Amino acid sequence: MPLTTSFTLSKQYLEECFDESLPFSKHAKPRYVFIVSLLLSGLCLLIFTNQHTVAGSILLGLGVLETISFIYRRTWWLTRQMWSRSANSEVTIMLDEQGFSSKNPYTETTLLWQDIKKHIDTKRGIILLAHNGGQSYISKSVLTDEMITLIKERCY
Repeated sequence: MPLTTSFTLSKQYLEECFDESLPFSKHAKPRYVFIVSLLLSGLCLLIFTNQHTVAGSILLGLGVLETISFIYRRTWWLTRQMWSRSANSEVTIMLDEQGFSSKNPYTETTLLWQDIKKHIDTKRGIILLAHNGGQSYISKSVLTDEMITLIKERCY
């Protein structure tokens, strides 16, 4: 018997999704080595050579851009999500014997139980980690207790 629930993909839901998923993401920490190497390379080109001022300026600019993109990664991610067609649409989640599926007027996604490597239980939701490296966040506020129990049983 499939278990079904629905919710609106609102800005608050997306904020929770980002905040709860970030600690388990590969983008949780800035790429310090990359940023420092861009900045140092740019500075060295500007200080020690006279011919490569354009290249040095570009490398400095890229280092600054990388720093800014890390600082504002949440805002930029939320903006992109809110620009998408799926924003503020009704999402239906269904759990059955096959796996987990979500559907809104624009997309339909299915994640089979055997494709899920493990689950991570966070304070406000559950992150499903797939074998292919993808991850899906589901807020506990939209799931019933029966759905949470089924996810935990199926995803070890």
